[in-house]
Amino acid sequence: MTFNFTNSQELLQVASEEKLYKKLILQLNKDLKLANLEHEFNVSITPEKLKRDLHEAIFLLINERFADYLNFLYIIDVSEEQIKSLDGSDVVKLSEAVTFLVLKREWKKVWFKNKYS
Repeated sequence: MTFNFTNSQELLQVASEEKLYKKLILQLNKDLKLANLEHEFNVSITPEKLKRDLHEAIFLLINERFADYLNFLYIIDVSEEQIKSLDGSDVVKLSEAVTFLVLKREWKKVWFKNKYS
């Protein structure tokens, strides 16, 4: 299995095809709770709405609760190097790119747990 997705839609499509989409949402919810964030996604949410709502949540964290945003990235274990390589001049585009990195990291966790447990 490769993890070379080009965007969130592709990642979420693969998660659905491999019947791991619900586990991806549960993992995301678990990490949101560990980061003491009140956001929680319903397991029946569509992939498009999940991406949009997560993007919005990350956008708000960056703009209004930056310390919580950093803690969230730490809990999920998004690479600091990847975050630093992003262009921060446009917060909308930055939060969209971070959304993809978050989903990609959560996907790796779910995929490995499924494969090796």
